[in-house]
Amino acid sequence: MTPSGTTSGGAADPAGQPAWELLLPAAGAPARRRGRALQEALREAVRSGRLAAGTRLPSTRELAADLGVSRGLVTEAYEQLTAEGYLRGARGAGTWVGGAVRVPGGGGSGTGGAGGTAGADGRGVRGPGAGVPGPGVRVDFRPGTPDLSLFPRSAWAAAQRSVLARLPHRALGYPDPRGLPELREALAGMLARRRGVVADPERLVVCSGVAQASTLLGFVLRARGLRTVGVEDPGSPEHGRLFASTGMETVWLPLDGEGLRPEPLAASGVRAVVVTPSHQFPSGIGWSAGRRAALLDWARAVDGYVLEDDYDGDFRYDRAPVGALQGLDPERVVYAGSVSKSLAPGLRLGWTLVPEELLDEVVERKRTMDLGNPVLDQAVLAEFVTRGGYDRQLRRCQRAYRERRDALLAALAEHLPGTGVSGIAAGLHVIARVPARFGPPERFLARAAGAGVALRSLEEYGTARPADGDVRLVIGYAHLAPSAIAEGIGLVAGAVGG
Repeated sequence: MTPSGTTSGGAADPAGQPAWELLLPAAGAPARRRGRALQEALREAVRSGRLAAGTRLPSTRELAADLGVSRGLVTEAYEQLTAEGYLRGARGAGTWVGGAVRVPGGGGSGTGGAGGTAGADGRGVRGPGAGVPGPGVRVDFRPGTPDLSLFPRSAWAAAQRSVLARLPHRALGYPDPRGLPELREALAGMLARRRGVVADPERLVVCSGVAQASTLLGFVLRARGLRTVGVEDPGSPEHGRLFASTGMETVWLPLDGEGLRPEPLAASGVRAVVVTPSHQFPSGIGWSAGRRAALLDWARAVDGYVLEDDYDGDFRYDRAPVGALQGLDPERVVYAGSVSKSLAPGLRLGWTLVPEELLDEVVERKRTMDLGNPVLDQAVLAEFVTRGGYDRQLRRCQRAYRERRDALLAALAEHLPGTGVSGIAAGLHVIARVPARFGPPERFLARAAGAGVALRSLEEYGTARPADGDVRLVIGYAHLAPSAIAEGIGLVAGAVGG
């Protein structure tokens, strides 16, 4: 970019300000957060329209020189926003502002064939959580459970004491069904900073996790006349069950290595889908930028909605997490998350960011459902987030879960040689493809169970049944110590002849 702020693509602010100047405050941020600040500023410039769709950006070398930062920081920012769908580019062809972003009114980040129809109970497995191990289970590799021993008891207790000392009596009355204002403010700031969402506290509803967010949306959409919802295939069976409880049927929509396949989605006739684009459950893929954009184009074309289940978006081990899909179009995406993987599922605390058109209906449904979440629990979480406890907890979990993932990969390589692991390095589970010589799958699983090891196959989460003889496993590791992981894989290998 030239000092005048223009390029061959005209990268200038419509108001006349050279576009590169929008990034100068970020370039002056403290060194330890300069990269994140640069990404946030560039994301906001695209959202606001000050960098319009189709604008060609300067080379990483040129922009780094203009801003006085390292080229690596600019390269990382370009790569991150390309993965999220804000930018597009190809080697040797330059980088351009993408066309997927749609934030009415300029947006901003607030404070900071078609698949078959499933029955009411979806697939035959319990869902992403491991639940209670059965008798005789020595090592439970079923996915979805965090390490509950990492719950920050001392810090949580300190936050409780602080809240009880300062909370006024009037705060203990019937709550705002949207949630405690101070928690909505804290969550909005945290989500904008960590997940790249457009987080207006007025459109954030505190709820009892993604499960309640799903049922709230299901009731509202059904009242609007929708009768079907699309879910990923493979995907979490809980999504189908939750929407079935609101009277909606499930349509399974096939995935490939990039995300939902556009043709079956278009042919399905649904106008609402549930997706896990940052780390698809259970396949472990991260949706490509092209598929994220295609999904939003579909939602606009059919006047539909996307429920984004961001169940483990903070846990990425090889690079910064890809930002949430909601940031690209907050009027089409209902964003939902919770503390179930970061703190504990038993807290039953989560959130949903709702498009303006649906907000009043979601809030009214929340009011009639339970009058709102407990005030004391909300106040404690607000204290925990505001004073930095939540960020510290995420860092603690990140270190532990990365170590356990590494331990699992090492154990598979040692005891079940030839096993491949797919999906991005993220989350609380991996997909392991065990060679057919250890199978067939039914015998493999039966022998593992006989050795006291609980496992789930990938085929339990969808409609596809590959016939190549390989054993595809969804292995949860976050709740297990490295020694238990090694023991469990060793038991499996001994049982199947590894």
